[in-house]
Amino acid sequence: MTDIPQGYSTDPIQSADGERELRPALLRGWKRRCPCCGGGPMMKGYLTVRNECPVCGEDLSHHRADDGPAYLTILIVGHLMAPLLGWVFVAFRPDPLVLVAIFATGTVALSLYLLPRFKGMIVAFQWAKRMHGFGEEDD
Repeated sequence: MTDIPQGYSTDPIQSADGERELRPALLRGWKRRCPCCGGGPMMKGYLTVRNECPVCGEDLSHHRADDGPAYLTILIVGHLMAPLLGWVFVAFRPDPLVLVAIFATGTVALSLYLLPRFKGMIVAFQWAKRMHGFGEEDD
């Protein structure tokens, strides 16, 4: 176990009835932190989820994010970039190569930014809802 980064709590986010709170878990997932304690990093690489949290020891190996983060990324990036591309083309009439260069770079950059964050949120959602084996030891 490692030291807890400043500003993070190792208190599990559970209500009195044993339910895990969804919003704090999703926010911790967006930050790519452990959904249980928020102190340990969830990822050990760009998209590889650790088997367990190095701070609180929460088992994260149960996650089944699969293609969900990619689908969400494509959905969000497509819905942002397609109308923006149309508006820029009509309003400014840039050279087609300039338009392609700018929007290709923007699309790739936004996709690379969102993909690990959506994966963190999906793993945190599964943890909060006790899906795929998360929380079996509590029963």
